[in-house]
Amino acid sequence: MAIARKGTKTGLQSGVCQFFQMMIVVGAGIIGLSSAWRLAQNGVCVTIFDARETGAEASWAGAGMLAPGGEFEESSLLTQMALASLAVYPDFVAELREISEIDIDFRRCGALDVAFADSDAEALTHRAAKQAAIGIISESATHPGTVAARFYPDDALVNPRDLTRALRIACLRAGVQIREHERVTSIVGNGQGVRTQKGEYAAETVLIATGAWSAQLLPTAKIKPVRGHLVAWNNCNVTLGSILRNGSAYLVPRRGQIVAGSSTEHAGFVRTPDPAVIADIQTRAALLLPALAGLTPDETWLGFRPDIEGGIPSIGRLPGTAIWTAFGHYRNGILLAPETARSIAASVTADQCADGDCNVC
Repeated sequence: MAIARKGTKTGLQSGVCQFFQMMIVVGAGIIGLSSAWRLAQNGVCVTIFDARETGAEASWAGAGMLAPGGEFEESSLLTQMALASLAVYPDFVAELREISEIDIDFRRCGALDVAFADSDAEALTHRAAKQAAIGIISESATHPGTVAARFYPDDALVNPRDLTRALRIACLRAGVQIREHERVTSIVGNGQGVRTQKGEYAAETVLIATGAWSAQLLPTAKIKPVRGHLVAWNNCNVTLGSILRNGSAYLVPRRGQIVAGSSTEHAGFVRTPDPAVIADIQTRAALLLPALAGLTPDETWLGFRPDIEGGIPSIGRLPGTAIWTAFGHYRNGILLAPETARSIAASVTADQCADGDCNVC
């Protein structure tokens, strides 16, 4: 892998600090790909390594909900980040569609939270009041067979498999090198490169974006995998206009497919599907949408969410090192990808300029 000379100017966008810095991104999921893409747009020379093919783990497994209404009810930096990321998603997808020519399934279809008992209805109302105070809007609604419902008009969905395909193309067209099926086994020094089973690669900085596997490269990372199963029915002639939720059960109407989830299992990295968990998801899905009862799913799969201690993703530079991190997004990696990528790219550029390695434009 060639190393670009530090400080070399590029002919990229005017109005930004244009320099060549060599950065290795470890992890080719949505977080790693979107960060690499934005870094390359800022003039950073990026190579991505992944143990598998692009987007093959949590990004491929995700249902694709972009739904602060189902995740947050308190004001926090994470809530603000989620809302900011949702706000830019239409432009993020539009840019990717234009560059990649991939027809990404993205819709601001809203989400309906339903209650089957009076106590759940009271909880919905209380939660909606708290959310309204932080800018998450909902309205009273109805749904057959329930005692109450709240509709969240701003919640959206995206097919993460479309998104990762588009990001891969966008990265390549921005000059990013992608090395698939080459597992990074360790970081060199304080971020001066990486080691893989094929050799050692030098760089000026390293970004760890390996999700639930991040502690394998950074032992101080307090992160663990949380397994989740999902099921899907393809072209089943069942109509669903918006995301439908009740507690931990949800249905997502992707194009030509209804996805149901999910489970929360502390089972390590066990990849063997659990038939009992799959059956439970089917039961809960049929309660939400009776038309699914008796239909055999066309697909079942599982993935590993990156659960980080404290619940706040690790995004930024590790003090005193050349190691950057972007992991620990748990259930919201797809939602938080645009804002994570923007933050990483802006911070890397600002950090390099502060060190005097490029001209401040």
